[in-house]
Amino acid sequence: MASPQLKYLSLGVLVLQTTSLVLTMRYSRTLPWEGPRYLASSAVVSAELLKILACVLLVFKENGYSIQDLNMVLTQEIVKKHKEVLKLAIPSCIYTLQNNLLYVALSNLDAATYQVTYQLKILTTALFSISMLGRRLGAYQWLSLVILMAGVALVQWPTEVPAVPEEKQKQLSASSQLVGVLAVLVACVSSGFAGVYFEKILKETKQSVWLRNIQLGLFGLLFGLIGMFAYDGESVKTSGMFQGYNVLTWTVVVLQALGGLVIAAVIKYADNILKGFATSISIIISAVISFFWLQDFDPTRVLLPLYSCRNAFINSHERPA
Repeated sequence: MASPQLKYLSLGVLVLQTTSLVLTMRYSRTLPWEGPRYLASSAVVSAELLKILACVLLVFKENGYSIQDLNMVLTQEIVKKHKEVLKLAIPSCIYTLQNNLLYVALSNLDAATYQVTYQLKILTTALFSISMLGRRLGAYQWLSLVILMAGVALVQWPTEVPAVPEEKQKQLSASSQLVGVLAVLVACVSSGFAGVYFEKILKETKQSVWLRNIQLGLFGLLFGLIGMFAYDGESVKTSGMFQGYNVLTWTVVVLQALGGLVIAAVIKYADNILKGFATSISIIISAVISFFWLQDFDPTRVLLPLYSCRNAFINSHERPA
């Protein structure tokens, strides 16, 4: 069992990473920008590349810092087992789509609303777990899912919009909110399916998580490049792949790349309860910072009950069905 220090360290890192990613991504997509803004598709590709490099270094460490052993492992597990690797093409494509959708969502929603609405991935993950892994949920767990859906619906309930400048009003328009919500909903469905599919693959093999992440990342890099040239090809040809990049952009890229590694560390050293608390704490911190710093979030009475609704479902998994 992991020591308490590692458990709480992984908890703190997850809170910091989740909160920082959401807020910096939101800030980078709404901050007034001189010249062309960085391409979301380019940021996704950069994050995938960094994630692959990080996982290669971790596999290198697992093999005693031997380049020969690293080369042998990568050749054996990626080149020679190409049929097994191809199984990861599906979740990789979906993850790439999901990562692009999150940029769309945070370009149209405040950080707190995004964080709360994105918790619907708990519902989609539960449904895909039932259909793909044969898991069963108890009555209390089903009730918690219903409450979660009701809470998310309340967050999206129309409220009176205070008087704001015309430019700010444009950002808060109904169409912009709709685009953001639809992007989050599609991301929730893709997250649920891809996560359960990836979990099923991991349980059927004995490969390390880092090797699987390399395999996943290679497809993610390929699909990301295809998407970037398909949707932003002209901009890339005109101004380059790294147009609009600055320190804030690279911060977003690094945080997104390290996200999967942080989750893996939490699962290894902590447990589901701590993981749930970390996400809940992140939601609260995001709401507070979004209100005081970004000033794009006005909390309403319907938002606060959702935090307890989400925790109810997380805690229900620890109860017998």
